[in-house]
Amino acid sequence: MTDRVLVPYDGSEPATVALDFALETYPDGDLTALYVIPIPELDFERLERLDGPDFTPPVSDQAREYAARVLEEATGRAGAADCELDTEIAAGKPDRRIVERAQEGVDVVVIGSHGRTSASRVLLGSVAERVVRRAPVPVTVVR
Repeated sequence: MTDRVLVPYDGSEPATVALDFALETYPDGDLTALYVIPIPELDFERLERLDGPDFTPPVSDQAREYAARVLEEATGRAGAADCELDTEIAAGKPDRRIVERAQEGVDVVVIGSHGRTSASRVLLGSVAERVVRRAPVPVTVVR
């Protein structure tokens, strides 16, 4: 069986370490790097009344181009490891988009962590921590 692996990737050092781990651990897996263009939380209930249920927050061309460049880097790393890598771009709150994507036929999520202390997690929150708590599949956190 081929493992379907989701790797949230933003080009940061922790994300790169997680991608390298996934490439090494699942060389024959079906790997997907997901870049989430961060968009702040909005009052979607009010927006649905205004714009209908399919409202999608606007994302600039510049943000999409940046995401594509970051994912090109991920594809290059995969090529250097002689692995194939699919890429996807989403927009929204990163932890929510990662969990939503994990619900779509993924076997495992491999995510990087900045390794912040508990005090900074309380102040800043942690995408990796929220994904671990909410994902419907196993999550490997790499530091």
